[in-house]
Amino acid sequence: MAVVARARGAQSLHAQPRARRRQGFTLLELLVVLLIIALLAGYVGPKLFGEVGKARSKTAASQMKGIGSALDRYRLDTGHYPAGDAGLAALMTNQGNTPGWDGPYMSSAIPNDPWGKPYNYRVPGENGKDYDLFTYGADGKPGGTGEDADIFAK
Repeated sequence: MAVVARARGAQSLHAQPRARRRQGFTLLELLVVLLIIALLAGYVGPKLFGEVGKARSKTAASQMKGIGSALDRYRLDTGHYPAGDAGLAALMTNQGNTPGWDGPYMSSAIPNDPWGKPYNYRVPGENGKDYDLFTYGADGKPGGTGEDADIFAK
C-alpha cells in the first residue's frame, strides 16, 4: 500500500471553498459604479470648466493692466500714447525714431489674450478716453456674454 503524503496547507483541487471561487465583480456592480462616475462627472465637469472661463477673464484683465502701465510709461517719456498705426509694437521697439523713447517698456513680448488672439488697441479711445485696450473674449467677436464678453482695460 502506497501512502501519498500531502504538504501541509495544500488543498485538493476539488475542495475549494465557495467564497474563494468568486473573484470579481458582477456586471450589475460594474454598471452601478459607472453610473455613479457618470453622475459625478456630469455635476463637476461644467462647474470646473466654468471656473476656467473666469480664470481666463481674470488673466486678460491682469495682462491688460500690465500693458496699460507700459503705455503710461511710454506716454511719460514721449508725451503721447503710441499712434494707432504703430500700435502696441511701439512699446517694444522705437517705431520711427520717436523722440524721448526709452523702452522697451515691457520685460517680455506683448502677450496674446488668453484665447490666443492679439489685444486690440485704439487711439484715441471711445467716450473721451486716451486709448482703448481690449479683447473680444473667447469668440473673438464684438459683444457676447460669459466667456465671449468683451473685456476692456480700466
